[in-house]
Amino acid sequence: MAEVKMKMPTMGESIFECTVLNWLVKEGDAVQADDMILEVATDKIDTEIGSSHSGKIVKFLVQPGDVAAIGSPICIIESEEADSAAEEEVIKELEKSMEQVSETVQSPVSQNGKGRFYSPLVLSIAKEEGIDQEELDSLPGSGKDNRLTKEDILAYVKSGRKQKVFRFQAEEFNAGEDTIIEMDRLRMMISDRMVNSKRISPHVASFVETDMTNIVNWRNRIKDDFFEKHNEKITFTPILIEAVAKAIKAFPMINIQVEVPKIIKKGDINIGMAVALEDGNLIVPVIHHADQYPLPELAKKVNDLAKRARSNQLKPDELMGGTYTISNIGTFGNIAGTPIIMQPQVAIMAFGSIRKKPAVIETPQGDLIGVRSQMIISHSYDHRVVDGSLGGLFVKAVSDNLENFDIDRAI
Repeated sequence: MAEVKMKMPTMGESIFECTVLNWLVKEGDAVQADDMILEVATDKIDTEIGSSHSGKIVKFLVQPGDVAAIGSPICIIESEEADSAAEEEVIKELEKSMEQVSETVQSPVSQNGKGRFYSPLVLSIAKEEGIDQEELDSLPGSGKDNRLTKEDILAYVKSGRKQKVFRFQAEEFNAGEDTIIEMDRLRMMISDRMVNSKRISPHVASFVETDMTNIVNWRNRIKDDFFEKHNEKITFTPILIEAVAKAIKAFPMINIQVEVPKIIKKGDINIGMAVALEDGNLIVPVIHHADQYPLPELAKKVNDLAKRARSNQLKPDELMGGTYTISNIGTFGNIAGTPIIMQPQVAIMAFGSIRKKPAVIETPQGDLIGVRSQMIISHSYDHRVVDGSLGGLFVKAVSDNLENFDIDRAI
């Protein structure tokens, strides 16, 4: 038997530390490799961490509330597997396979009146699925001491529980009263990142109005057949992403990052899409190599990432590596907006709501007035490295790709 110090594994790009929420085991407990032993929180994701070795937990080196750096020791495990080479290999493998989720956590643990433990992951999934406390208490658990695991509750949902419709909840206005609300950890992190992005990048915005009539008509015509053939809904989002990816190929200097005094032109087109969570926060899963997917596969990828983002099932690599980001603010009924750039990217695009408007239509017989489905696209970009010509031409290229959509396109 030898003792090894288990290290805090990598949590994702640009994450250098995390907050310890709760130990799921006690000192002296026996564990198997990959058993979930610790809950932690970062500014991007919250997750349970699995043990790097089979053996006995000898001592905790961090406590709930501590901030631990990535790669720092968090506990001592007495294990027969322990030698330095094996330790590094196991940790690397664990980092690749460990599932992580995104959620805002107000408190590290929850117990009902009967003393049953629920992890933040389980509580978040229950909230998303509309599972109340009584229903939650009735579910059998496969974990230690009848603990309900993430796999238990997801299996329960998959067995037939109807997916909850995502909606924001309106707040009640109390006239004549001031209410003090403490910013939670995630809101504090978002605040810091937004201020930092505005400090780093001088933001400039360009706008175009795009005629989406052909796309709207095409989608309305094929959406039922598309679902029957591919078992996926076709929304506007994959069509927008496809248009952006095509424009990036024409203007690759929009797909860059800055490390002063260097500009890094990225070799992959990895498009992040902002997804709104039920608590009002946003998370940005990334579609890697977005230019390489045919539209049906892109639709499947978009639907899958959006669904898992809202049920806290994203993996770390699905939040990493973005080179350009889009935000479909039209889903909130907004006609235009100027989003803040996600560092270290240099641009972000917002798509407004599609509205029927009177418009001038040019024909060989002359100009006509007709009803068209119009959308405003806004493009925010870092004026340090993206000049107005590039920023304006890029958003115009995206618009042109959408307006020239092939209405006879096969599905």
